[in-house]
Amino acid sequence: MDGDGDPQWRERQQRAVRAHAAADARRRDGEHAQAEELVARFTAEATRRGLRTTRLVAQGYDGRGRYRTGLTGWYVDRAGLRAVAVDGRFYLLTVPSGVRARLFGVDVPPARPPLVVGRGGRDGESIPLADLLTRRLTAGDDWP
Repeated sequence: MDGDGDPQWRERQQRAVRAHAAADARRRDGEHAQAEELVARFTAEATRRGLRTTRLVAQGYDGRGRYRTGLTGWYVDRAGLRAVAVDGRFYLLTVPSGVRARLFGVDVPPARPPLVVGRGGRDGESIPLADLLTRRLTAGDDWP
């Protein structure tokens, strides 16, 4: 019997799904490791060049509020939603809105950087992380 009712067939399918998921996770981990290396090199080069750092602020998911983070570093996109802090880590600067956040600021956890920023987004705009970081370094202190 070959189909949905066969327990052996079902087990083979489940093994195949698990193997595919594991391979995908390994691929993503490899991409994140490469991206983390790019971020580390960016941090070292920005520091070497003496690029001015700024206090980073996060935006509410709804795009309205701006919240203190306690982080210092460099915005790497013009929207101010992605940044690299002086600790050499990548941050997505979007957080839930709220009165408490407005009064006391927010803690933003570091994010695993993607090799391609914006991949899969609905607006269709994506850019390799290496290009984004190079643009930021090239702009120097002349960054919005």
